[in-house]
Amino acid sequence: MRVVYADPWLMVVDKPSGLLSQSGLGPDLQDAVPGRLRAAWGELRLVHRLDRDTSGLLLLARDADAHRSLSRAFAERRVRKTYRADVWGQPAGLWGRIEAPLARARRQPPQHRVHPQGRPSRTLWRRLASDGATTHLALRPRTGRSHQLRVHLAWLGHPILGDPLYGHARSRAQAPRLQLHACGLVFSHPHSGERIALHSPPPWE
Repeated sequence: MRVVYADPWLMVVDKPSGLLSQSGLGPDLQDAVPGRLRAAWGELRLVHRLDRDTSGLLLLARDADAHRSLSRAFAERRVRKTYRADVWGQPAGLWGRIEAPLARARRQPPQHRVHPQGRPSRTLWRRLASDGATTHLALRPRTGRSHQLRVHLAWLGHPILGDPLYGHARSRAQAPRLQLHACGLVFSHPHSGERIALHSPPPWE
């Protein structure tokens, strides 16, 4: 796991696919980002989360004040997050917006779905390249619902390649892992107010 940025108040790491952001219940769910970093960096507080299968930039706070400030920035949507994904097929147009409310479909394993009584959810997408069979997209979630990008793209008819939960047999077979990567993070530093802009290219490119 690569440390992308670190100072006395916060750090950003490049989380690999397959690693939990936060440990869960049970002995098989203990290996997670804070635990792997604890020996070298001490106690860390997650500011946001990435799905286990999603790779990319993950922000952690190193003290309580930074955690409160950064968490508030996320809640007020003052943090810009961008993703890259390879999806099945080719969405119509060069860009688009998905507005579809999301609700929990089941708890174990966690799964979500588009539902009229779900929470409002919005995703912006832009086509970067396509060979007709698959398409490389830039994504910007404007809300932060669980599995939002995965559910929205599957609902649109273009599941993310390698998605074991929301893909179909053909899209799952196209990649050995979920082709979703948190590639960009822009936020104001909680101590100095400096604009921090970080980037991580998708590992499959």
